[in-house]
Amino acid sequence: MTGANISYPTVSDDRRAAVRRKLAGFGRHCEVGIGVRHEVAAGLADDGRAVTATDVVEREPPEGVEFVRDDIVAAAERAAGGSGGDRSDLDDALGDHYRVDCVYALNCPPELHRPLVRVAAAVDAACCFTTLGGDPPAVDATPLALPGGDTLHVARDPEGVLLG
Repeated sequence: MTGANISYPTVSDDRRAAVRRKLAGFGRHCEVGIGVRHEVAAGLADDGRAVTATDVVEREPPEGVEFVRDDIVAAAERAAGGSGGDRSDLDDALGDHYRVDCVYALNCPPELHRPLVRVAAAVDAACCFTTLGGDPPAVDATPLALPGGDTLHVARDPEGVLLG
């Protein structure tokens, strides 16, 4: 068979829309490591959800999305350091941008899985992520195959929103 004779199914542009629909059950979100692909954060904001995005470098967020420059690894270290004090000390150490219902990351490399979960656990938020393709999750997580081909790995779901 030559290339002209091969029929491929249409590639779904719904990959990130499926992630967005799954996250729509939460009112407040923090996307960690937003980078330059804003589809999910922008869509959630368009749907009336509160979204804060973080990254280690300054980014221009889409309309309706707040941006805070922060490093999830440093935030996880702050969370670990704040665990001996009271709740307000921990909240102050982490910052308002993590006081959300769900902390998530897209195309998250394995070295950031543990810090992501640690921060989400510190604020008792749900936590999920997609990986960089072939990378397995570096934390205990339940994989959810979504329409369009993405797999959302759910590491925390205290209210059963994602897995319920």
